Amino acid sequence: MPDQTSHKPSGESLRADARENRERILRAAREAFAAQGIDVPVAAVARRAGVGVATLYRRFPTRDALVTEAFAEELTHCVSVLDEGLADPDPWRGFCTVIEQVCLMQAVDRGFTQAFLTEFPGQAGFAFERTRAEERLALLVQRAKDAGGLRRDFDPSDITLLLLANCGVAVGSGEEAAAASRRLAAYLLHAFRADGATPLPPPASLGLRDIAQ
Repeated sequence: MPDQTSHKPSGESLRADARENRERILRAAREAFAAQGIDVPVAAVARRAGVGVATLYRRFPTRDALVTEAFAEELTHCVSVLDEGLADPDPWRGFCTVIEQVCLMQAVDRGFTQAFLTEFPGQAGFAFERTRAEERLALLVQRAKDAGGLRRDFDPSDITLLLLANCGVAVGSGEEAAAASRRLAAYLLHAFRADGATPLPPPASLGLRDIAQ
């Protein structure tokens, strides 16, 4: 009589299957969120990953868990970009590099900014990384001002204006969106320089979370 147990998957193979499904789901979620934003239906993510909705929910019990895990790598990269900018011995160059890279991230991944600005109750790790990013951005701005590279009347709300404008021009896809973002960032960074700065109207009452409106 054949040994029926020989056909049962081992615990190791089950774990491997679970890891593979998890990575497929995250890859599908990143692709869907980047193209359409984080409001993509969970069922659409499951279809893209080639798994059932029940399988998706076994790996990620809530939508928030899926979104934050999908963008965890991007958020960590964003913080590292800010750290590199702060480490640059030239504060103005560091500021410019960060602005260029953050704008590019926003242009090629429509879901990242939305995820960055969304409150996810219970996702403490994501909230912590976002707070770190916001603190480093404020420090980067002050450092560039103190060094005389960034105009003194630059206001934190100007970052919001920049990202709102960047979101507006990055309506294409792929290299088209990236090219538009790079050109806009170059124009605005020229205007942000302290050299030859002329007085501006009062700053708008905007915060980063206004970008998601």
